Amino acid sequence: MEEGPEATRVHCRLDELLVERGMTLTKLSEVTGITLANLSILKTDKARAIRFSTLVAVCDALDCQPGDLLRLVPDAGEPGEVG
Repeated sequence: MEEGPEATRVHCRLDELLVERGMTLTKLSEVTGITLANLSILKTDKARAIRFSTLVAVCDALDCQPGDLLRLVPDAGEPGEVG
C-alpha cells in the first residue's frame, strides 16, 4: 500500500465521540474487546488502516455510523480550507 499525503487526510473522531458520550477509552475497550493499544492508535489519529470488524464494534458501542467516526480532511491545496 502506498503511503503519501492521502493517508493523512482521514481524521478519526474517536476522541470527540468519547467526550460527547461521556465514555472512557478503557470502557470502550471493555465493551468492544479491542485492546487499549489499538484504540489509542485510533484516538490519537495515528492509524493507517482500520479493520471492518473494529469499525463495526466501535460504531456499535458508540451508537454511531462510520461517517461519524471518520472524516476526510481537505487537501492542503483544496479551495475552502480554513487555517
